[in-house]
Amino acid sequence: MNIKTKRYLQLMLFLFGIHSQSILAASSEHGHSAQVDSHGDATNDHQHEETHKHGTRLEDEINTVALTKAQRLLAGIEVADIYPKEFHQSYYAPAEVKANGYTSYIVSPRTESVVVSRHVILGEKVKKGQKLVTLFSHDMAQAQANYLLAKSDWQRVEKLASNAISESERVAVKTKYSAAYGQLVALGLSDLAIKSLQSSASDTLGQYSLVAQQAGIVLKDEFSQGQRISAGSALMLLADESTLWVEAKLSVEAELEPKTIATALVSFKNYEYVAKVIQQTHTIDTKTRTKIIRLSVENKDDVLHAGMFVDVNFLVPSAQKAMLVPESAVMRNEEQNWVVFVEQPDASFLPTEIRLGSQINEERIVFGLPSGSRIAVKGAFFIASEFAKSGFDPHNH
Repeated sequence: MNIKTKRYLQLMLFLFGIHSQSILAASSEHGHSAQVDSHGDATNDHQHEETHKHGTRLEDEINTVALTKAQRLLAGIEVADIYPKEFHQSYYAPAEVKANGYTSYIVSPRTESVVVSRHVILGEKVKKGQKLVTLFSHDMAQAQANYLLAKSDWQRVEKLASNAISESERVAVKTKYSAAYGQLVALGLSDLAIKSLQSSASDTLGQYSLVAQQAGIVLKDEFSQGQRISAGSALMLLADESTLWVEAKLSVEAELEPKTIATALVSFKNYEYVAKVIQQTHTIDTKTRTKIIRLSVENKDDVLHAGMFVDVNFLVPSAQKAMLVPESAVMRNEEQNWVVFVEQPDASFLPTEIRLGSQINEERIVFGLPSGSRIAVKGAFFIASEFAKSGFDPHNH
């Protein structure tokens, strides 16, 4: 029986726990019966001694696997020294982009009105002072008429000599004019719109336009021409989207407090933004068991818009250091235990059993790995396959 066959039989003995001497004796009897007859127990003793020698040598060999330089290059084997290090725990939360409530502006009439015409459409970017919608109101017509009369009276009295009218009458006329002006302002007219009123334009009395109080984009446009609008009803929503809110719904099981968050990253397609935590709700959604954390994000590329769904990752620094290895470095042995392959001084690899901890991005916290271990961080699958091809359990059990 050749050496290769003997090693195979030794492997079978090792795996199934059968005593090597009885199997080898039976094999020798089957393959070399004449030799057994002539040499008897001496031959069996010699075979037992040889088996013991080769078994010891195999045990030394199968503890590690050695790769040639060509194999390392082909498999892309990379090794790295692993030491305890600080890390950031990541907490994921789905989120929705919202208009910044502090920089948004609701366009609404201050008196019951009818929509005459619109001047901008949904999604349009507008400038400050730009005309948005023209309305008609009976109350506005009355206020405009009162203003024109009061303005005319004041212009006449202002030209009179001081002795032509009493001071009290002068004050009364001026006060009436100021009150009429203030009434138009209260109804939503701008200074420019008030100054442009002419007494001869009686056919336009009652019509007025609402203008943009700030630059922004039209996010809501909820009206039709000819529609009667009650005072205070929202016609449009303008928002400055240079800064937006992101409302993340975080599971209460995360037990995450804003003060512990080092960084909040908002992701949308291939874009990523660093956001600032500004608020959190103090109530929990009873259905989803989530709480809302509000973020402020600078929309530099004008990619984000209100209503979009995005992903948020909250990064929290670890309380202590830990041993982290790439996910690709961790394999299972034949006993389904987790192992990493530690490079030895002779450049061979030894499977070392570890316990897995939490996943940190694409790395894993591991326990049972000595500090400073030099492990295969890439190509571990190839090393494991080399053990498998040799037919041995890398853990040698």
